[in-house]
Amino acid sequence: MINLDLKGCSSFVNEKQFEDYTARALEALSILDSGTGAGSNFLGWNRLPSEITQEMLEDYLSVVDKWIEMEIDLVVVIGIGGSYLGAKAAIEALSHSFHQMGPSRGPKVVFAGHNLSEEYIAELMDMVSVKNVACVVISKSGTTTEPAVVFRLIKKYIEETYGIKEARKRIIAVTDKERGALRLLSNQEGYKTFVIEENIGGRFSVLTAVGLLPIALAGFDITEMVRGAVDMQRICSEPTKDNPAIRYAAMRNILYDNGKKIELLVGFNPKLHYLSEWWKQLFGESEGKDGKGIFPASVNFTTDLHSLGQYIQDGERILFETFIDVRTIRRKVEIGYDKQDLDGLNYLAGKNVEFCNKMAQQGTMFAHNDGGVPTMEISIDLLDEYNLGQLFYFFEKACGISAYILGVNPFDQPGVEDYKKNMFALLGKPGYERQSKELRKRL
Repeated sequence: MINLDLKGCSSFVNEKQFEDYTARALEALSILDSGTGAGSNFLGWNRLPSEITQEMLEDYLSVVDKWIEMEIDLVVVIGIGGSYLGAKAAIEALSHSFHQMGPSRGPKVVFAGHNLSEEYIAELMDMVSVKNVACVVISKSGTTTEPAVVFRLIKKYIEETYGIKEARKRIIAVTDKERGALRLLSNQEGYKTFVIEENIGGRFSVLTAVGLLPIALAGFDITEMVRGAVDMQRICSEPTKDNPAIRYAAMRNILYDNGKKIELLVGFNPKLHYLSEWWKQLFGESEGKDGKGIFPASVNFTTDLHSLGQYIQDGERILFETFIDVRTIRRKVEIGYDKQDLDGLNYLAGKNVEFCNKMAQQGTMFAHNDGGVPTMEISIDLLDEYNLGQLFYFFEKACGISAYILGVNPFDQPGVEDYKKNMFALLGKPGYERQSKELRKRL
């Protein structure tokens, strides 16, 4: 079960402050769970884990079985932002570090539609051309530029390679129930579809078909993931000061109000890299508005200690760190004895590498704390489906609470539209002629 350790903040926050902000967090939880706050029409994620039925899970798993039967060996998952980050985070965390180079339990899952790099897309098509391919396209509207561009290319390739009728078996859409270009196309072509409910925003959608279908296709146990989320939903809904989502939201807001404007999510395992990317979107898009918000950033230690460690230790005191600790690992590698000992490592002979990693983690927390950086630690038992399900829900719940303490709507993202309007104008999209003329004067 998740454990949140706040002792690394004790010299920066007094007990009275924490009590006051805990009371504010409990009030925010009440607003969140009663659906009386800003953006309350996007709370479908809040009770989602306990509403996921076995029938829903079996529907996702039926796709896995069908595509294995068809000997599909590459699935292209097309989406951007919340439409891919949760699935990518889970698959990278649960996979062998070099899984793309070796055999897998099912088809390889790759992601596209999250950038407009022509080189990336060309190399994707290189891969597609030598594989037996299927596609999951994820978009409420079907018109978001990045995924729409890639889907147009992949759809054309699949139809030309396998035929229109066969293509309908190889394309699945995760989209709106009734509206949008992708819904219209799916109805016309007869694609199998899964619905993104209207009341669930993209960055809160990892426990819907958006995340669970790709995770299942990659060969992982989505039933266990949902079980972990259900357990965390129960814990994070308790209106008590021991609720970890309450404690985390309260502490990060105290630190923010005390001048700590940047939160670093810290992992000591490279498998956590995309979990950090998912977390950054969740908090950045939820809190960064109205001139407010903690800036979410991430580092992977010990790697980044050799690049960013100096700044964290001695730079401007505007940040705090949240460490993710995995208590138990599955693999063991022992450091051996060397007669010459030219590297001076014989003092570690007989110890496991993870022992060194854990000591580096503890030493880093002490050093940064002593250097004026508040630290929190979130511990999980194991990097598996159950614990990831817990982490996903914990961060979602804490994010909603934290944003309400901050005084912003956690569930909109008005600033995201600004770059799109400029991009459409510069691309020459119909209807943006006047804006295009103005922007081109600035080129």
